[in-house]
Amino acid sequence: MPSFDIVNEIDIQKLDNAINVAKKEIVNRYDFHGSKTEIDLDKKEMQLKIVTEDQMRMDAIRDIIISRSMKQGVDPKCFDFGKEQYASGNMVRKDVKIKKGIDKETAKTIVKYIKETGMKVQASIMDEQVRVTGKKIDDLQQVIAEVKNKPVELPLQYVNFRSWGGWWKLNVEIFYS
Repeated sequence: MPSFDIVNEIDIQKLDNAINVAKKEIVNRYDFHGSKTEIDLDKKEMQLKIVTEDQMRMDAIRDIIISRSMKQGVDPKCFDFGKEQYASGNMVRKDVKIKKGIDKETAKTIVKYIKETGMKVQASIMDEQVRVTGKKIDDLQQVIAEVKNKPVELPLQYVNFRSWGGWWKLNVEIFYS
């Protein structure tokens, strides 16, 4: 039976490249000259730690990180920019969580979107992903198109497209382009 998975995966190498390019840009910018600005990517906790002197620089850093990550192919929806915390003195600190995987609430809304289409497919939540199975490959492709049009706050990828009992993997982009 054909199936595919809806996941939220982040390429760590692309993210690391984007953060390194953003650091270089900040060092070379005139408005950051002589400022105490630090950006650290914690790959284990999937968190970005930013410390700078004022709110204006924090907003500029946010814009730089988003633009550089988009150029590297990392969706900016994966960043969870929370509230600023004031560190010692006049420094501003922000811990940016990097969203990886699909949480239960978002998975439930995706399953709800799929059921609203009325197609003969089954969607099930498996850990941090949603598996969709159906009898026809065309139905599965239509589900992908429908889910892409729905407002979801996570960057979604559609992987592991399988057909005929799962023993033959198909690559959607190559096979159906």
